Amino acid sequence: MSASDILQIPPKALTFDVFGTAVDWRKTVTSTLIRSAAVKTSSSSRAANLSPGVRGRLSTLTDKDWAQFAQEWRNSYKKFTKGFVPGETEWRDIDTHHHLALIDLLKDWQLEGMYTEDEVEELSLIWHYLDPWADSSAGLHKLGTKFITSTLSNGNQSLLKDLNKHGNLGFRMLQSSGDFKAYKPHPSVYLGAAKAMGVQPVDVAMVAAHLPDLKAARELGFKTIYVERKKEEDWASDQQEYKDAKKWVDIWVTEEEDGFLEVARRFGIE
Repeated sequence: MSASDILQIPPKALTFDVFGTAVDWRKTVTSTLIRSAAVKTSSSSRAANLSPGVRGRLSTLTDKDWAQFAQEWRNSYKKFTKGFVPGETEWRDIDTHHHLALIDLLKDWQLEGMYTEDEVEELSLIWHYLDPWADSSAGLHKLGTKFITSTLSNGNQSLLKDLNKHGNLGFRMLQSSGDFKAYKPHPSVYLGAAKAMGVQPVDVAMVAAHLPDLKAARELGFKTIYVERKKEEDWASDQQEYKDAKKWVDIWVTEEEDGFLEVARRFGIE
């Protein structure tokens, strides 16, 4: 299918990846980590509660280091969801993963004891309050006038509810991989979402900033809309799979274009 085909016979529903596609996890998580570390070290009373080792370690960390910490947190999520086998792997929602992964990361970074248990749990919930990309709210509200707009995210329902409210995203439906006790790219997630919306896979377009997500959806009959977001694509531009995607993606919105607003414009929604 070409872009002209999807525009002539548009889908009935759009399912959206959320982390990285609708919200800018990297900016929010990194800035929160930097701010949190600054609070821990700026107050003498708080700093006094830190061990000399942790206090010394914190003094060496730069904003770039905290960006790397955020990336490693995100990478742990990718590894967890890709390795999950429905019916075999013990079920764990994304909130639980983010919490346990943060505990492990603090140990790996020699920062164990930097936070109390309650503070670790609170910090792990930052993923509920990620800021959207500049075009996300307006674009989704426009698209919602013509299509059923639904999340199709590995995030759990409470997380998606908070993101939808925090970013005024306006999704008409909130669907989580957890609804199907699996994680993308497992086929049951995509097929379950289409069924829940009362449409066939061919009547749904998956919207994502990640080509592997779109490839998995396409193999099940979904149309595909690729919205480039800064630093989000795992496939390198010189990789064959990336080059091949240029031929099968139905709508491709570049990073220089206006994200979801551009998707709406392509469908004639002003």
